[in-house]
Amino acid sequence: MAMKEYLKEAIQQALSQMDGVPEGFEPELEAPRIAQHGDLATNCAMQLARHLRRAPLQIAEAIAACLVLDADRIARCEVVRPGFINFRFSKRHLYQSLAACLAAGLQFGRSRKGQGQRALVEFVSANPTGPLTVGHGRNAVLGDTIANLLEWIGYDVTREYYFNDAGRQMRVLGASVRGRYEQLTHAAGVATKMLRTGTDAEVVVPASFPDDGYLGNYIITIAKALAEKHGDALLTAEDEAPFTSAAKAAIFETIKGTLQRLGIVMDVFFNEQSLYDSGAVAAVLEALRDTGYIYQREGATWFKTSALGKDGDTVLVKSSGEPTYRLPDIAYHCDKIGRGFDRCIDVFGADHIATYPDILRALRLLKLDADRVEVIIYQFVTLLRGGKEVKMSTRKANFVTLDALITEVGADVARYFFLMRSAKRHLEFDLDLAKEASDKNPVFYLQYAHARICSIADKAASIGIETDASEDFSLLVHDAEVALIRQVVRFPSALSAAALAREPHRMIGYLREVAEQFSQFYHHCRILGEPRQIARARLALALAARVVLANGLAVLGITAPTSMERREERP
Repeated sequence: MAMKEYLKEAIQQALSQMDGVPEGFEPELEAPRIAQHGDLATNCAMQLARHLRRAPLQIAEAIAACLVLDADRIARCEVVRPGFINFRFSKRHLYQSLAACLAAGLQFGRSRKGQGQRALVEFVSANPTGPLTVGHGRNAVLGDTIANLLEWIGYDVTREYYFNDAGRQMRVLGASVRGRYEQLTHAAGVATKMLRTGTDAEVVVPASFPDDGYLGNYIITIAKALAEKHGDALLTAEDEAPFTSAAKAAIFETIKGTLQRLGIVMDVFFNEQSLYDSGAVAAVLEALRDTGYIYQREGATWFKTSALGKDGDTVLVKSSGEPTYRLPDIAYHCDKIGRGFDRCIDVFGADHIATYPDILRALRLLKLDADRVEVIIYQFVTLLRGGKEVKMSTRKANFVTLDALITEVGADVARYFFLMRSAKRHLEFDLDLAKEASDKNPVFYLQYAHARICSIADKAASIGIETDASEDFSLLVHDAEVALIRQVVRFPSALSAAALAREPHRMIGYLREVAEQFSQFYHHCRILGEPRQIARARLALALAARVVLANGLAVLGITAPTSMERREERP
């Protein structure tokens, strides 16, 4: 039994002897922020204060007095103000856990918490109107890493991309390509006009080009491909359909290629148009009508969300007859739940914060289990170069593509930087720091630690020193050794906590602590040149740290190089 589960069971046993504890109450255990406070701590006394009507400190002391703990596992249990109970693991437990880490190797940290459960993680889901931008990058890496975390704790995970290929934005895309096609194939006879880009430059476009059309060079590239294939034959096309279709196909190939560069492979690409073709959108609208929460006003179809906790009502179908995004999104989530997923996780940008509750309201009205749906809202990204913000606008062709970013800083650095802050916080992506090839770059700091351990292992092997999980770890008594062991054996609980909270940035912080603790260990405790038994035990500890760094980086989708050229920091 893992230590967290063991202590939770012991605390619940103690609580069973106390009156007034709510039925089903489960204590929470987390690693204290300050390592000197212990390996795990619970604030359950503070949670119970209002139920038991006693001071948290008194409750904590009463719980501690009833705890029955195995001395081979727990060396110390102490109560501290205002009511925490801190636990310190025994060295025997630490040594056993260290051996378990080495024995498990690349499987260390995996668990079965989510075994038997299916999770769908929908992320990216960018409209196919242009290449992925830096803003989409945070969504992509966040969603993929959440999926990785869930897989590590036993979930059967499906990665899904929902693409909006219906509606006005696709017609504008088709019209933009058509305009450029006309310009390329019939330049002499096409009237032109000027449009201003996001950089305030003016570009010449055909008079038929939409005023809010897409001005990026990728539109010209698509139009050139059509001209090479069809000549001027498409000039007589009755509508934008062939241009829209070509644009969608070309852009999606670019999007897939960009995701693959980040190591992201989608299991499913779900087509919005299929919801119309199958009648799912119409069926959902009728089902909502049957609830009595749909009405008509000024030619539009409204959802009476004001009666469901929202300040006002919501348009589902415009007076033009065109549905808003809400309607197909509701149908899509009905489809997700209908496919039997236990968890349906949506990764949305902050611009969705006011819209997704409408979907949950509709699901509840339709008697579907809206609690299966989790929404992860992330804040947007500001790209900095030379300390100044890089302004971006997709439609005005003033943006940095995700492909260009990956080319400039590399996939590993891009993934790390997108994950290094909580999704709830605005992210400043500092290009100058991202391109720094030294320990100052936080991802290189982790990779250098892994590569250094590989180098130590190679040197040890060259002089006949090898090790395994059966070493005498009781020889590891130096403060730096014990501190590193404590960090290493925390990996399964740290990973599980990050997965259950859907917060990948926690793994970033944890791995940084491992790398820092390893640096302290390496500074104070020589491996090579020491008596053979001590050298073997210390080498085993270093290899355990390598296991944790490799597995943690794998969860983040970042490579763990075995060698790196070390460069000094800039002055």
